[in-house]
Amino acid sequence: MARSKDIDGSASVPSFYGKELRWQREAAGLTLSQLVEGSFYGQSHLSEIERGERRMPRDLAEHVDRVLRTDGFFARRCEEVRRARRVGHAAYFEKVLEAEKHAEAIEEWTPNVLPGLLQTQAYAYAVVRTAHPLEPRQDSETKVNARLARAELFERDHSTPEYWAILHESLLRQPLVPGAAMAEQLDHIAALAERERITPQIVPWNAGAHPLMLAPAKIMTFDDAPPLVYTESSYSADTIDDPALVKQYRKAYDRLRAVALSPKASLALIRQAAEDYRNGKPRD
Repeated sequence: MARSKDIDGSASVPSFYGKELRWQREAAGLTLSQLVEGSFYGQSHLSEIERGERRMPRDLAEHVDRVLRTDGFFARRCEEVRRARRVGHAAYFEKVLEAEKHAEAIEEWTPNVLPGLLQTQAYAYAVVRTAHPLEPRQDSETKVNARLARAELFERDHSTPEYWAILHESLLRQPLVPGAAMAEQLDHIAALAERERITPQIVPWNAGAHPLMLAPAKIMTFDDAPPLVYTESSYSADTIDDPALVKQYRKAYDRLRAVALSPKASLALIRQAAEDYRNGKPRD
């Protein structure tokens, strides 16, 4: 059997786990498709686990242990790998970390704070410290670095998801960081839009009553799985896969999009707000 390119197991706990999985599979003389046979997963899913790019579900780990006769090794270790993958993130955010990397489209609405995927370091740090004001600063820095790392999906050449962000205009008018840092934050969003990595829309401050006023929502769709909705509060969150509820969120998001300014007008508003902060002009 031809051996594929080696994996650096020292890079991370998930990489080490994936390398051991591939070693055991090849030692048993099995292909990816042969190992997943009888499970609910495809060979591409297993391949991504071997490369350290995807978490190992518990039921798949138990299936692998049975086939490879590894005495429960992969089932015992899969939770350790999951914890390593979510370093810097809350446990309830784990499904989103996984889903973002495989989403075909991500549509986000944030009424109170700019989305984590779009935050600069200064803005992210301000948000993290507000939520956890007494934690050691190195812990806050770990959270910030983990948040910034998620934005790497915008740099992928061929598999960047279509990302649509609807933002309330108040996020442009109420700075969470000093003016220069706020200008940098808005410039960052504008640059992503100009590179056609994202499409931002702004809900005007005087839009009145509109859908999804009470909480943020992130809708993620996939080419090989049902859609998911993620919504959160300060210290908890919910990932929703119930088809009827997902459909309700889908309709509300589409109605909200109709309330928002066009992408062109929204980008102009973001650019103007950045310029105002850069020039020290107060926002009305």
